[in-house]
Amino acid sequence: MVILPPDLDPELVARLGDTGGGQLAQKMGIEFLELSASYSVARMPVEGNRQVVGLLHGGAHVVLGESLGSISSAIHGGPGRVAVGIEINATHSRSITEGWVTGTCTALVLGRTLCTHEIVMTDEEGRRLSTVRMTNYLRDRS
Repeated sequence: MVILPPDLDPELVARLGDTGGGQLAQKMGIEFLELSASYSVARMPVEGNRQVVGLLHGGAHVVLGESLGSISSAIHGGPGRVAVGIEINATHSRSITEGWVTGTCTALVLGRTLCTHEIVMTDEEGRRLSTVRMTNYLRDRS
């Protein structure tokens, strides 16, 4: 069960429920545990997300990070607004070959039109695997 803020936009709640966070998040096996504008947590299995030599694919880290950053920004934007990613970067610090990766998303800036989040990926022992930073532009839904 996902922990959600009580005042969350009902339309966003419906979209999250209907899509599980989006088609790619579902394919990657991402499980959202807690979602808010300032702090969100999700996890993803290594199984099914490895690259050719058996390590978790670097792009999988970015997918987990972008999923958390985008949803957190959308929550901050509120009803009638959408979050559009405009910048993302990742630094990979450690590899992993099995188990689960947890992404912890913390807001750095929650502005009127821009949101920036840092998402730290850790293994099951709490070791940092990668750091993703993402900026979203908030615009009115058209």
